[in-house]
Amino acid sequence: MTTTSTHGLPAGNGDGRGPGTGADTAPGVDTDLSTGTGSGTSTDFGTGTGSGTGAVTALGVGPAPATGPAVVPGAATDSGFRTAPELHTAPGPRIAPGPRTAPGSGPAPGTGPTTGDRVPFFPPDLFHEDRDTLLRLLHEIGTGAEQKFILGDRTRRFEEALRDRLGAADVVACSSGTSALHLILTALGVGPGDEVVVPALGCAPLAAAVLHTGAVPVFGDVDPRTLTLDPEDARARVTPRTKALMPAHMFSVMADMPRFTALAAAEGLRLVEDSAVAQGAVLDGTPAGLWGDAGLYSFVQVKSFGMPGEGGGVVTRDEETGHRVRMLRNHGQDGVHRGLHHVIGVNSRFDEIQAAFQLHRLPGLDARLERRARIAAHYTEHLTGLPGVTTPPPGTDGRCYYVYTLLADDRDALRDHLSAEGVDTHVYYPKTLPDQAAFAPVAAGASGPGWPHARDAARRQLSLPVHHRLTDTQVERVTEAVRAHALRTRG
Repeated sequence: MTTTSTHGLPAGNGDGRGPGTGADTAPGVDTDLSTGTGSGTSTDFGTGTGSGTGAVTALGVGPAPATGPAVVPGAATDSGFRTAPELHTAPGPRIAPGPRTAPGSGPAPGTGPTTGDRVPFFPPDLFHEDRDTLLRLLHEIGTGAEQKFILGDRTRRFEEALRDRLGAADVVACSSGTSALHLILTALGVGPGDEVVVPALGCAPLAAAVLHTGAVPVFGDVDPRTLTLDPEDARARVTPRTKALMPAHMFSVMADMPRFTALAAAEGLRLVEDSAVAQGAVLDGTPAGLWGDAGLYSFVQVKSFGMPGEGGGVVTRDEETGHRVRMLRNHGQDGVHRGLHHVIGVNSRFDEIQAAFQLHRLPGLDARLERRARIAAHYTEHLTGLPGVTTPPPGTDGRCYYVYTLLADDRDALRDHLSAEGVDTHVYYPKTLPDQAAFAPVAAGASGPGWPHARDAARRQLSLPVHHRLTDTQVERVTEAVRAHALRTRG
């Protein structure tokens, strides 16, 4: 029997809606991770063909009809899904361990074997199939008569494509996610004398962006399961000086935005949503970034919609907030009268080459997010309940699958075991923000119970590979390695 799956992203669009500059057709979408029959080589999670006898089980349920052309084994497709040998097991809810090697190219992080022997945490070939497109865009823009390299038509069309996709009032592309946070806080009038409640566990910009406005970050503890800012703890830290709440979506889980929305309304506070890692996530029907006064996305390479460089975007339902951010990112100019500065702004402009490249990759975003979600669901199904291991909350509502993060009682031992098994992992935040030298002076005078849950999470959290270029064999290899350690050490 021949097994294939549905094939083909829609042709890439210059503005995400119709023909335009900087677009390629992006073939090879994974639409399901099917169970079927076959042997030899089929493609990873649904692109291509395989034939013969024997059972082929991948991370999913049900067979998928086929329309796509055959793909050479091991080849990468333009949408970022590469072919790989399938797992050969009897059909069933569990996937049997795959081979101890997996395809790949180039060196992987770590000091062990090359990518062919390791499961990389970050894919070293993330933009490999987009290389020709990127070079073409570089040539087109670099030799174009307009010689426009920042804030040109491509940036405008990229902003419009994201705005239409979200149903936002405005999207403003800027130089980084960190810059986006600073732009939002400044646009909302946060400044000296103000306080902003931020989570104690997270990235440095949560506190640094507040300090750059002259305001003071007030650290709140996190929920022990979601690892996001605890709304009740945040409520307890509100004072007459509090100007804004700034919850952050963490790892693969969105913060409890309905409760933060209610808290902000009750206390008369601004609500800034750090949704840098959550592009594509939706909670109760509302996209991440659109719950508060403004939110943001990061486009740095390792994010869900990453690119080969720095970049970010501010998203908002409020046109006036968008207008003010737009001026602030370009030295306070209004975009019409060059050289006239209405406010004191900064240089946080967006690159035209990157805008064109992101337009090229936007049509494949949903398939890449779905791929991550299915891998995460597989991890949750097979790792939940292991002794000494806590998995993220299950489900799809309010989930972003930027990374998949466990809490492990013996985190360092598990990390060492996985490394020895050829699986690369990552510890994102080894210390809470108030425990770091840069922010300890700010936290020194804080009163209250401290941050016990954040400190516990910093000690126990370990992130597994979940990027869309993982093969099914690699996913099963990660799963079995975690299970083996947990069951052996607690057996």
